Order: sequence, then C-alpha cells, then structure tokens
Amino acid sequence: MGFFKSQLLKIIEWKDDSQDTIVYRFPMHDGKKEREIMTGSSLTVRESQAAVFVCKGQIADVFAPGLYKLNTRNLPLLTAIGHVFYDGDSKFKSEVYFVNTKQFTNQKWGTANPITMRDSDFGVIRLRGYGTFSFRVINPALFLKALFGTNSLFTVDDINEYLKSMLISGITDTIAESKVSALDMASNLQEFNVLCQNSMQSKFEALGLELCNLVIENISFPENIEKALDERATLGILGDKMGVYAQKKAADALGDAAKNPGSVGAFMGVGLGQNMGGALNGVFSNIQNAEDKPKQANKFCSDCGAKISPSAKFCPECGAKQAQGNNCSNCGATLSAGAKFCPECGTKV
Repeated sequence: MGFFKSQLLKIIEWKDDSQDTIVYRFPMHDGKKEREIMTGSSLTVRESQAAVFVCKGQIADVFAPGLYKLNTRNLPLLTAIGHVFYDGDSKFKSEVYFVNTKQFTNQKWGTANPITMRDSDFGVIRLRGYGTFSFRVINPALFLKALFGTNSLFTVDDINEYLKSMLISGITDTIAESKVSALDMASNLQEFNVLCQNSMQSKFEALGLELCNLVIENISFPENIEKALDERATLGILGDKMGVYAQKKAADALGDAAKNPGSVGAFMGVGLGQNMGGALNGVFSNIQNAEDKPKQANKFCSDCGAKISPSAKFCPECGAKQAQGNNCSNCGATLSAGAKFCPECGTKV
C-alpha cells in the first residue's frame, strides 16, 4: 500500500529552465508505474504559464497563473467528461500540459527564393528580404488542438519553419494587394512592417498565437534595378546640368573608343577615323559652352532708380539715357577710367 501511495501526485508544477520550450507534458509515469492525481493535490502555475488538463483525448480545464487545490469545483469540465474520479473521489486520471505563454523573440526569417512582384516603376521585378519576428501563445487550448498533438515536448524549433513560411507567404500577398511601389516600400519599411503585421495577425490567431512584432530589416533589389536606381539618383543630383552630363557621357564614349585600337579601326573603316579628333574637340567645346555662365548683376537707372538691363542705353521707365563705358558689360559693376578688367567679375573691358 505504501508503494501504491508513492505513485499519487500531491504537487504538480513546472519549473521551466529552458529558453525555447513552448509545451511541456507533465510526466504521468514513474518507470512502468502510472502516476495518478489526488483530489486536493496542489497545482502551481507560474507567470507566463498555463496548465491544460486533458482526459480521454479531450481538452478539459485550463488554469491561468496561480496556486490551486484540485477538486470537483475547479475541475468542472474534467468531471463532466465522464466518471474520471473513482475510489471515493480520492484520485483521478488525467494528462497535464504546461504551456509557455511568454514572448519568443528575435526569430529570424528570410526569403529563400526571391519574391516576384509587379512594380509601377520597373515592371516585373524580384525582391529579397529578411528580418525578425516574435510570437506568443494566447489561446493554449486552441494551440494544443491546432499544432501540438501528443508530443511530450514542443519547442520553438518545432514550429519556427512553419511560421516563417507562413510569414513570407503573407508578406508576398500584402505586397501584391497593397500595390506599393518597390521604391516606396524600401523607403518606408516601418510603415510596411505594421501593414504586414496587421494582415498576418488573423492567421496567427487561428493557431492560438499572437504575432507580437514583425521587423523587415532589409529589402534588396536585383543588380540591374540597383544600377537603375543609382542612375536615377545621379540624374536627380545633376538637375539643370543635364546638358553637361550628356556631353560628358558622349566624350567618355569617344575617349574609350579612341583607347581601343579595334574601335578606332572600325571607325576608320567607315570613313570616321580621320574625324575622331575633330569630334572630340567638338564635344569638349560643347561641354565648355554648356557650363553655367555667371549671372549678370542688376543695373539701375541713374535718374528714376528702375531696374534695367546692364547693356541698356535708355531706361524703359523714364527714357533717361544711360551712361555707357563706365559699367561692366557682364556684371554691371562701375569701372574706373582706363580699367581693362572688371574689378568684380574679371571680365575684360
């Protein structure tokens, strides 16, 4: 009788010393002997835990964090499943699962294969991305039904790959439905994180989980798209100097051709080789002409003070004749008698 009593459980608890265990099944066997729970046994459920009682394959009662004395009053569903108490209600059979409800953070995800999307700027392109996410169990009973099964232990690694594939699928759907351009997406990752997290939340909840956080750390483009982005950035920086840029590109092309004997021979073959030097001179002449000229300074009428052109001989407002020869033709600065160069802009008089 003493040996039989040793198989009765008086204290049920789980001291979790792991970092990645989601579900732990309390051991109900001691060697070959089956252990049984006594009425009045103590159940300790720590913070970030939930205890789930399963009888005859059915999930019965779920306990939140706290200290409990087990009896028919706090095990109503277990009692109703069917005569689980016996021998004068002194003991009963049940399986107990402890579910870890803390957040499991810094879970890595990444696209094993590129995501294909239709972009308004670049057409059909393929993107890659990576980042992190975190999740936790919010419905222990639903989680056990959906994913756990009858394992004695369930860890993050057992579910991580499934969650990552679900995330990538959801991000792909969100990209397609949002119709956000790749440029806008890459420059507004924080807003896109929130958009993807909200769209994925219902899929996690269907498993008894919560997607606590989703971070898209980087979205990378194919090499040809990155090159096009660099070209576009260069054009944006040049702004109104496109003429200079075009001439420089042409000069670079002709210069490369001049360095390549095969190219020069090809040009000569069509009667263009002898004009190579003239073409280069013309290009560099055009570049020089395309440079921004200094803006001419304003000139004012000596009689009425109206703004007039630096080269004007008469004021358009009052008709007064303007003095000539004592002002720079380029910037309008006053010149001293006998000056050969403008003291302001250096223009030759």
